[in-house]
Amino acid sequence: MTPAIGTQDLEPFVALANRLADSAGAVSSRYFRTPVAVDVKADASPVTIADREAEGAMRDLLSTHAPTHGVFGEEFGHASGSDPDWTWVLDPIDGTKSFITGRPLFGTLIALTHRGVPVLGVLDQPILRERWVGVLGAETSLNGLPIHTRPCASVGDAYLFATTPHMFSGPNAEAFARVRDASRIPQYGCDCYAYGLVARGLADVVVEADLKPYDFLALVPILEGAGGVMTDWMGEALRLDPETITEAHEVVAAGDARTHAQALELLDWRR
Repeated sequence: MTPAIGTQDLEPFVALANRLADSAGAVSSRYFRTPVAVDVKADASPVTIADREAEGAMRDLLSTHAPTHGVFGEEFGHASGSDPDWTWVLDPIDGTKSFITGRPLFGTLIALTHRGVPVLGVLDQPILRERWVGVLGAETSLNGLPIHTRPCASVGDAYLFATTPHMFSGPNAEAFARVRDASRIPQYGCDCYAYGLVARGLADVVVEADLKPYDFLALVPILEGAGGVMTDWMGEALRLDPETITEAHEVVAAGDARTHAQALELLDWRR
């Protein structure tokens, strides 16, 4: 039974989130490995027509099926709804660099927040046809089947991911290096897909910086529903905060709470 938030049953929203993923995936699949033009945004990150059309398709569905909810997306920003409790957070193609270089390691990220708390998350990889769904209080599923993280007693045993070493700078680069050097095998280049691997029990830790809420909020229910832990580098819960909605964040996710606690100790961030 899908849990409820107050008087609202989340089950219709899960169905809607799946429709959003279908619509975004249809767009990105159509453009994948085709010669699309790549523009550069103000923050120097790449964007394509696929990113914009995929987010537009999701926003069109939300305007019809959840018209009172707010929407915050990577490409078209934040639009408040008449019901301030609910906001959808969208990243149509997380991993645009993977997308434009033909690697099927990007994903569509869809989160629904209730009073800032991510209560529903979807990670969809349309090329590999893999879809993770996490719902507050329920087991995470991958293509409809429950999944779980694996035990990992220490960072020294961990397979660690970060999208790129270039996402760290200054003090957070030094902090990341402590976790990287302590881990068994550090790897790079999976974007959101790495979190799916941790939830599936194939990897152990993801440590990242310079992320916006649309990069990580959908992943919180997915990790937690699979038995993992995901916080910021201070160990605080990840939420959608209107005051920091455009700021960069540091996050750490682990499949085992013991490894998560050790990673926080190694990060020793701003204490």
